[in-house]
Amino acid sequence: MKIRNVLFTAAVLLVAVGGYSWYSGRQPAPLPGDIAFGNGQVEAVQVDISSKIAGRVQEVLVSEGAVVEPDQVLARLDRRTLEATKAQAEATLASAEAQVAAAEAAVVQAKAQLTLTEQELARAQQLLAKGHSSQEVTDIRVSERDVAAANVSAAEAAVVSARRNVDAARFAVEEIDSTLEDTELVAPTRGRVLYRLVEPGEVVASGGKLLTMIDLSDVYLEFFLPATQAHLVAIGAEARIRLDIADVTVPATVTFVSPSSQFTPKQVETADERDKLMFRVKVRVPQELVEKYIDYVKTGLRGTAYVRLASEAPSDWPASLALTELDALPDLVKR
Repeated sequence: MKIRNVLFTAAVLLVAVGGYSWYSGRQPAPLPGDIAFGNGQVEAVQVDISSKIAGRVQEVLVSEGAVVEPDQVLARLDRRTLEATKAQAEATLASAEAQVAAAEAAVVQAKAQLTLTEQELARAQQLLAKGHSSQEVTDIRVSERDVAAANVSAAEAAVVSARRNVDAARFAVEEIDSTLEDTELVAPTRGRVLYRLVEPGEVVASGGKLLTMIDLSDVYLEFFLPATQAHLVAIGAEARIRLDIADVTVPATVTFVSPSSQFTPKQVETADERDKLMFRVKVRVPQELVEKYIDYVKTGLRGTAYVRLASEAPSDWPASLALTELDALPDLVKR
């Protein structure tokens, strides 16, 4: 009986030791002291595509999930009312330009009249000097000369006014052209359409949202570190992101460290107690990597960010955080 108990105890010990060895072998190696980590999710900046003007939606050219390029037209508003307004403004501009021509002709006419009155005044003064004319006639010629000079000044002022009217009419046309450009809503950057908020035929107000997209030029993961580690994180420090859904580790760079502490949000898991103050850190995925594998970029994916802390002798990255050969990414995602 005793031998049976001894054998049973030995078997239990063997199983326990084997299980512990198996469990230990599957645990990741402890991180070096100069590498910190935190949990978060992949995010990107959201951009609302809004209309600057009120109008009826004529067409929406993209669907949810579509990848769009910078300056790509995403939607158009009805432009018929604006085009009619532009035609009216162009007619006003043409009329103003004709008024300038008429005012310039009036200047020529006024100057000719001034020249005539000056000649008549000169002859009257000569006749007065010889005694063949009266002072009254000379005074009349002086008055006519002054009136003609005033008419020239008035005609020149009318030209200036007419030209300002032309400028105002031209600016009105340019303003309408600018508004016509606003009927086409374009992508400000490369990104993916997240929400399509309107359909053709709907009327939107000024500032109304038509689409929401994510800016794929700024893909990052945000996590939290305690003060004991956050002060050792430098902007530009090397980092790595390991995704939960696949055996994938990608490079990243620290682009933001909060200058002030805060309580850890409830949705963020940390090893420390939640009542401790933490510092928000953001690591960004290289843009060239995002561009190359843009079809696989999804916001909301959970992952862990690892960041190198300032140290006199930086440690090597553990083998468990070796960068993934991303050429095999399609196969890794399928798994």
